[in-house]
Amino acid sequence: MQFRGIQDVEVGYAGGHTSYPDYETVCSEATGHAEVARVIFDESVIPAETVLDIFFTLHDPTQLNRQGNDIGSSYRSCMFYQDDSQKLLFQDSLDRAGEVWGQGIVTTLEPLQTFWMGEDYHQDFFAKNPNQGYCNFVVKPKMEKTAKAFTSYLK
Repeated sequence: MQFRGIQDVEVGYAGGHTSYPDYETVCSEATGHAEVARVIFDESVIPAETVLDIFFTLHDPTQLNRQGNDIGSSYRSCMFYQDDSQKLLFQDSLDRAGEVWGQGIVTTLEPLQTFWMGEDYHQDFFAKNPNQGYCNFVVKPKMEKTAKAFTSYLK
């Protein structure tokens, strides 16, 4: 699933206290990092608010330190902002998400220190592993739901 205006989604790590984290050390919970996605997009094609609404359609912001069966602080629901205007934009998106998800949103807003790019095998994971169990039973239904909600932005 691709949306017009979204040029790339890079997965990586942020919010921790070590340099050059990798998947193994992040999953060990020893680094303090969260698995994150950095979205590169053209705001003249797709507004930032829409990108954030897509995020909250794909991502469950009510689960503390987990996403589905993935458990631990590395799976915490968080958003890393680069400046005050982005922090405000993210807060507004959290408010909109609250209208959909109700009470109990646990997503935190944190200042971005460093984004560490994830390993190559994590980039475009769904496209590379369409028959993997997690992709079929967790990712695919979320992507189908999101495609229905944002059809006007589909490529």
